[in-house]
Amino acid sequence: MDSSSKQRSSKSGMPAGSLIHIGEKKVDKIKIKLVDYGTHEYIEKDIDAEDIEQCFGFKDDKTITWINIDGIHETEILNKLGKCFGFHPLILEDILNTEQRPKVEDFNDYIYIVLKMINYNNKHGEINLEQVSIIVGSNYVISLQEKPLKIYEPIRTRLKNDKSRIRNEGSDYLAYLLIDSIIDNYFDVLEKIGEKIEIVENKLVVAPTQKTLKTIYDLKRDMLFMRKSTWPVREVISKLERGEISLISSNTRIYIRDIYDHIIQVIDSIETFRDMLSGMIDIYLSSISNRLNEVMKILTIISTIFIPITFIASIYGMNFKFMPEIPWKWSYPTVWIIIIAIIIYMVIYFKRKKWF
Repeated sequence: MDSSSKQRSSKSGMPAGSLIHIGEKKVDKIKIKLVDYGTHEYIEKDIDAEDIEQCFGFKDDKTITWINIDGIHETEILNKLGKCFGFHPLILEDILNTEQRPKVEDFNDYIYIVLKMINYNNKHGEINLEQVSIIVGSNYVISLQEKPLKIYEPIRTRLKNDKSRIRNEGSDYLAYLLIDSIIDNYFDVLEKIGEKIEIVENKLVVAPTQKTLKTIYDLKRDMLFMRKSTWPVREVISKLERGEISLISSNTRIYIRDIYDHIIQVIDSIETFRDMLSGMIDIYLSSISNRLNEVMKILTIISTIFIPITFIASIYGMNFKFMPEIPWKWSYPTVWIIIIAIIIYMVIYFKRKKWF
């Protein structure tokens, strides 16, 4: 049983909304970055987790506030955040549970969105999943993840530019940018996996080995994880785009519609890779079978050649006293000439039949 399973089992019998972190602790210390901006205003500051109350003063400002939290294992900090912004206890419970399925929930005053961040580990050749929670209010966005995300840096750079479109848009547009950066990262991961599949495919054609088969199975497992993490995102984006949520403006829904197209492309690519990997397993099994057939064919040819030779040797290996050929002085070379002639004839015959 892994640590997350043990933590999940420890919640058995506890009331709904109990704050227990389920998952791996991926940072030693929680980091909080606050960005508050408007058309002409911009404030960016790092805040200690113990002083999270500094963020609360920006709650009712007319500007847009983005609170980014790296690390979600401190339940007390999330409890303070939830009490200040009036989040439902079940939302805080979902944030702490890193095994959530991607989803979106509308609470009228705010939206809660869960997504999966997918990273490709080049060193180990595998994908890693991390949970990202985004809470969108009328004038704030709170993003929470298990560890820092580099994909947010371009958004912060754009926010510093007072001529950037983000500075004139609402919190829903900022939320769209965060979601878009996560989904765009899916394409980067798929590109790396596609390159790996191409390498494995070349090896499969030239010289398939047990290691090649293991790599194919590892890739299939990665595709399973990606499919599980991306399929529900289509439902999330669809709900944001349909206009059922009042906090999403009509201008932002146009951009969200573009994200929907992207996630469909991601899902199509994943399904294509899964089909390719399934086909590669069939190719591997066929290649191994063909190699075995080639070996068996060579062994059969050798056995066939030795059958008449063995027959001749067995006759003259008998210990009968009266065999007319035994006293003849040319009997031994004659037998060898017959044996060699049989071998040459059978080899020529097999080649004409194109058996080898």
